[in-house]
Amino acid sequence: MPIIFHPTSRELHLYNHALSYVIHILPNGMPANLYYGQHIRDRDDFSCLLQSRTRSLAVYSPDDACRYAQQYTCMEYPVFGTGDFRYPACDVRQPDGSRVLALAYERHSIYAGKPKLCGLPATYVEADAEAETLELSLLDAQIGLRCVLVYSIFRDYAAIARSVRFENAGGGELILERALSLSLDLPDMDYELVTLCGAWSREREPVAAKLKPGLQGVYSLSGASSAEHNPFLMLKRPWADEDGGEVLGFSFVYSGNHTSGVLVDTHGKTRVFMGIHPDTFSWALGPGEVFQTPEAVMVYATHGVGDMSRTFHSLYRDRLARGYWRDRERPMVINNWEATGAMFTQQQLLEIAGQARDVGLELFVLDDGWFGSRDDDTRGLGDWFVPKYSPKLPDGLGGLSAQLAVLGLKLGLWFEPEMVNSDSDLYRAHPDWILCAPGRTPSLSRNQYVLDFSRPEVVDHLCAAMESILKGGDISYVKWDMNRYITECYSLALPPQRQGEVYHRYILGVYSLYERLTSAFPEILFESCASGGARFDPGILYFAPQTWTSDNTDAVERLKIQYGTSLVYPLCAMSAHVSEVPNQQVGRTTDLVTRSQVALFGVYGCELDIGALSGAEKDILRAQISIAKRYRHLMQTGDFYRLQNPYCGNACAWMVVSHDRSEALVGYYRLLVRANEPWLRVRLRGLRAEWDYQMNGSAVYGGDLLMSAGLVVNPEQMSAGGMDFSSVLFELRVVGEMHGDADKP
Repeated sequence: MPIIFHPTSRELHLYNHALSYVIHILPNGMPANLYYGQHIRDRDDFSCLLQSRTRSLAVYSPDDACRYAQQYTCMEYPVFGTGDFRYPACDVRQPDGSRVLALAYERHSIYAGKPKLCGLPATYVEADAEAETLELSLLDAQIGLRCVLVYSIFRDYAAIARSVRFENAGGGELILERALSLSLDLPDMDYELVTLCGAWSREREPVAAKLKPGLQGVYSLSGASSAEHNPFLMLKRPWADEDGGEVLGFSFVYSGNHTSGVLVDTHGKTRVFMGIHPDTFSWALGPGEVFQTPEAVMVYATHGVGDMSRTFHSLYRDRLARGYWRDRERPMVINNWEATGAMFTQQQLLEIAGQARDVGLELFVLDDGWFGSRDDDTRGLGDWFVPKYSPKLPDGLGGLSAQLAVLGLKLGLWFEPEMVNSDSDLYRAHPDWILCAPGRTPSLSRNQYVLDFSRPEVVDHLCAAMESILKGGDISYVKWDMNRYITECYSLALPPQRQGEVYHRYILGVYSLYERLTSAFPEILFESCASGGARFDPGILYFAPQTWTSDNTDAVERLKIQYGTSLVYPLCAMSAHVSEVPNQQVGRTTDLVTRSQVALFGVYGCELDIGALSGAEKDILRAQISIAKRYRHLMQTGDFYRLQNPYCGNACAWMVVSHDRSEALVGYYRLLVRANEPWLRVRLRGLRAEWDYQMNGSAVYGGDLLMSAGLVVNPEQMSAGGMDFSSVLFELRVVGEMHGDADKP
């Protein structure tokens, strides 16, 4: 996992077992990228990969005898104004109004380990031997701007984490107006771009497009990472599929406005860029001040899309998520929302809890309506206290928690700390605490305004209120919701010239509150929610190890949502619950087994009113929860394989395999019945070809047969009698003594 500097050729080579990344310092001091791809042997000089020639209209540095035109060179961190006419990685407004930059090599340092990012989430290491870091310092001597490119290459993952630190070493104020975390130039355009797009209730749908000259990509200007465009993109060779071919994945560890794009020039070179969206962003950098960009993670894979996904899964599961719950099995919850809404009595809650206990659930989540005057969504939001004489909770949260403990259940609570109703004590006391432009009427969404989390006093108030609740109620779980995007983004606490900082300062405030609460209550499990999956991103995963994947709980729709989400996020990050039928979002009725077997491939829980189930249905649910408990550890730690794509046919299939390859669970889902349909067959992945596996406790098959010939699926063995929306599980366990290297499939 070394990083090597070759002083004669002025080249830096970052490499591990899977990938190589080569940087070359040009004669004018600007860094160029010579190679990013599969691991290659180190050599003293890679300059054979550097191309130069005289071209019409090209711009050359006056002191560059080798004629390297930035426009036609793979630049490492491109700037605007000196000959590169493609999108720059940074843009700095200077005291004289100029935006021209000349960032040249100043120095570099190489050290073991990986640094933390001040105030920002990031991947990490638990021992310095797990990674090595390069800090490449570039300086514009005229204005005193130092730009430090930070690269950490992991020992155990085919991944590089990148970020940028801007330091004002000059005497005047500088205004950052574009500060991307990653820019990467590739020498050709023979790729397909895959992004994750969607909307509320159909988040993270994979969208593929062949690269073409010009600009393609995704973005968010909503103040959140958004349900519409996830901060992720993938470039894959046209022939690459789940199991083979070169794939490059890029993921942004951030929860606010973002841009992730690909620019192809007219000579077929590809520029990938990722960072905070420059529109509406600016940051004043005074003398001696520093600005740190969020982290971007690059993953390289030679064995297809699945290979890329599993690298992201293991990295984010083990070295992004943190704390007490990172490696522990998550509790199976029952949420009261579908049963009661915001109007309930304590007796109703205890009845639901008792029924949940009887089928094997472990934690009761009290959703919206427990605080202030909150009987509907028009009032009370922001008032985080239980009224002294609450008709809903006459014994308070402490009393409810004690009664749940008698039943053997723990208590969880719903919060929405970032928003406020106008009909609330908090708003009446602090109407200036919302985001609102002077002279403008603030827009409503779901009867809510957005609190100004760029103001420390707002974050302090919310922290104190939530700490008081969490200390007094014996709370084990927090569902942190966020139910609207930001409009009228203006902070009354900042001067006019610094309003471009509000969006980013808002997210820093959210991170600050998360950090303070998770540090104060390390054994509370935090789950993020944002109208479902509108803030499902790596930045939030750093604080909350699981996210409510979507408000759409329909099993058939969830096949697509969970499939798309799995391109980058691990199963243990996806909360997936069994809900009532007809489904509240789409009106579809699916059988209870199918609903459960979809939820199984995630963090399992329930949303439905168990009291409305028949005795036979309760028995089914009890059996399914028992299965979920049996495979809970496998779902959290195993390797996930996508077998059949629900976007491309009438079936979906996936599987999880234990790290030692001794155990696997396969889920197969058939959507609509077809007349006289052909045999259904699915080829498995990730097993050991030379081992034998027993299926569902009976027949024995070779791993080679299951992966090469496939597994025949009998519709008559599926749930719902093999009718529409049916599913079946296949449990595989190795037979006999295991031999060989279990790490190799």
